[in-house]
Amino acid sequence: MSTRVRNILVGLAGLLLLAVLLYQIPYVNSRLSWRIEKFFIYTRNVIDPIGPVPTALPVTVQPATATFTATSTPVVELTPSITPTATLPPLPPQASIASPPFEKQTPNNCGPAVLSMALHIYGWEGSQADIASFIKPVLQDRNVNPEELRYYVRTQAGWLNLEYRVGGSLDTLKRLIAANYPVIIESVTSLDPNDALGPNDDLWAAHYLLLTAYDDAAQEFTIQDSYHGADLKISYAKLLEDWHAFNNMYMVIYFPQYEEEVKTLLASNWDPGLNRQIALDASQAATVETPSDAYAWFNLGSNLVYFDRYEEATIAYDKARELGLPLRMFRYQFGPFLAYFHSNRNEDLLVLTKYALGVTDMSEEGWLWYGYALYRSGDNAGARKAWEKAASINPNFFEDQANQALQLVP
Repeated sequence: MSTRVRNILVGLAGLLLLAVLLYQIPYVNSRLSWRIEKFFIYTRNVIDPIGPVPTALPVTVQPATATFTATSTPVVELTPSITPTATLPPLPPQASIASPPFEKQTPNNCGPAVLSMALHIYGWEGSQADIASFIKPVLQDRNVNPEELRYYVRTQAGWLNLEYRVGGSLDTLKRLIAANYPVIIESVTSLDPNDALGPNDDLWAAHYLLLTAYDDAAQEFTIQDSYHGADLKISYAKLLEDWHAFNNMYMVIYFPQYEEEVKTLLASNWDPGLNRQIALDASQAATVETPSDAYAWFNLGSNLVYFDRYEEATIAYDKARELGLPLRMFRYQFGPFLAYFHSNRNEDLLVLTKYALGVTDMSEEGWLWYGYALYRSGDNAGARKAWEKAASINPNFFEDQANQALQLVP
């Protein structure tokens, strides 16, 4: 080997070593790791495209709790509707809360970033990094559930409380803002094409938004969007459209001493059971009014899961899958996993969790339920690996659930 070639090889080895060392620096790692991961995911999906959400497998016997029309559209029989509470006072035509300092989210971090901005309104002095380190310590964890955000507030900012409900309306959002309570919602966003998982990516994703003002004359809310910017405007119609996919979920933060006021503002929706029954009625009505709306069927399934009505929920989820769902749906919502598991439809659970993990490998919820599907299939070794993976992704919030599952296998 010539001296020149040897020097080149030594130089390349030195550069490689330097790159490895630089990659260990937390700041550099946080900036590069997700880009490297994204490159490999995109390449994999060019070779083996993800494809659409799989439709349900054939079911031999339908549950007795559901009936069908001549067109095989499921009609789930519900309990009687809840009578609403007394009408609240009229709302002002506009209201606003002083915007908090804007916080641009780091990758996959809209939940912690938006919660951080909301907490700053109440005098909190941390940042999204503090929240993320507690509820999503692994950078590649792409989802934070409302339960995790609530858990953070209650355990790490215990002088505040957070509640979330579903089936929200524009009036509910406006009433809270008018009473000086900022509101967080989960809605749909369209990703930058540079963030595509592959050439067939629909670029659909969930996104948390902080609402700080509304204006009836302009028919719009003011939002703090950690991805797109501060004090942006969104029309009432657009917000309703984007909110619908997440069962119109909303969160409100408040000082515990003002809980009675929050109860009054939420009325029947303060009680979680009544809130879900109201949402259940609304989602059922939506499937009748617009039977081609996949999100209406999905919301119906999720509301049925809340009441442990799993077999009925699977029929609603089956219909949603038949109509077509975005490929990232199971990165954020996991009701179908519970419904198929508790209805003993293990093949559907296995297919759906494998699909979800093909889209989002770093999903503790996906690995947990994939493990249960493997366990039911008799693959104890595979189930153990899946549950250990779930615990490793989110040890602070998910380890107990994974460890409970691990007790099932030797």
